[in-house]
Parts: sequence; structure tokens; C-alpha cells
Amino acid sequence: MNILITNTSDKPIYEQIFTQLRDQILHGALQPGQPLPSIRSLAKDLRVSVITTKRAYEELEKAGYVYTVPAKGSYVAEKNTQLIRETYLTQIEEHMNQIFALAASCGLGEEELVDLLRLLYQDQH
Repeated sequence: MNILITNTSDKPIYEQIFTQLRDQILHGALQPGQPLPSIRSLAKDLRVSVITTKRAYEELEKAGYVYTVPAKGSYVAEKNTQLIRETYLTQIEEHMNQIFALAASCGLGEEELVDLLRLLYQDQH
């Protein structure tokens, strides 16, 4: 497991941990049933507060990516394909909003934008 914390990021540290662990789970680097490091161990390795790591684990559990067994630890949950799809759709929407802003700034209209999307989609498939 590889987590890089950036102090210059505008994202809080717990969110950086959450995002990186979530992405590793979604991409299969962390497998269902695999144990995660203890909260204290991860906090020590990352040189962050235990409270910060605890919040990241709580957010992961709330989102359904991990589950916790009392006195045993936290584990990667089975993949929920609907949850994964929703996560990707959210990311796509965020990127599309950035595209809309760029398109508007250079005067690109809806039809031109749709044509560009179709061309790029056809090139990929």
C-alpha cells in the first residue's frame, strides 16, 4: 500500500488518505478481505495524527469500501459494483464540469463540444 501525503494540497490530510485508499481498492491494488494497517500504525508511517487516520477509515467505512471488526482491525469490503459505478460517474461529472468551463471560456458551443466528444469516443473504440 502506497500513500503520499502532500502538505501543499488544498485537500485535508484525511481526505488524501481516503482518496488514495479508495482508488487502490477500486483499481484492485487492495483486494476484498485484505487487512488494512492499524490506525496507529498508518498514522505513525505517514507521520500524521491518529485522529486524522481514524477519520479517513471512518469515511471509508461509511462509503462502504472497508469494514471494521472490533479488536481485529479494518478490512477491504467486497466490491459493490453499483458503488463503483456511482464513484466513477461522480468523477466523470466533475471532469465534464471542468470541460464545460473550458469550452465556455473559448466560445465552444454545445454542438461543437458534442462533435468533439463523439470524435474522441470513436477514436477510443
